[in-house]
Amino acid sequence: QVQLVESGGGLVQPGGSLRLSCAASGSIFSIRDMGWYHQAPGKERELVATITSGGSTNYADSVKGRFTISRDNAKNTVYLRMNSLKPEDTAVYYCNAIIITTTMSARDYWGQGTQVTVSS
Repeated sequence: QVQLVESGGGLVQPGGSLRLSCAASGSIFSIRDMGWYHQAPGKERELVATITSGGSTNYADSVKGRFTISRDNAKNTVYLRMNSLKPEDTAVYYCNAIIITTTMSARDYWGQGTQVTVSS
């Protein structure tokens, strides 16, 4: 059994900052790529940023220069630092991770989502 638990969402004014966290727990052997996706009302879920186990990162064009993804492998945790937030960043943010369990099965897992609202 593997779980991803997100935290850190909330309401912030335009130009403000938030940091999201996502901790993986359970029968984990290793974690490969981790990432963040978001889904705005009426839209499809979209990639925000990903990070490999070695620390290589990838960002959506819309967040480059504003968001930073990082991870703490010892804590099985991925973070998303969001600066200069805009109203169009408003969405539910989901954590994703490709996890190899202790039974040596590999699949991707999703968190429950955390709401980020950017509004004055």
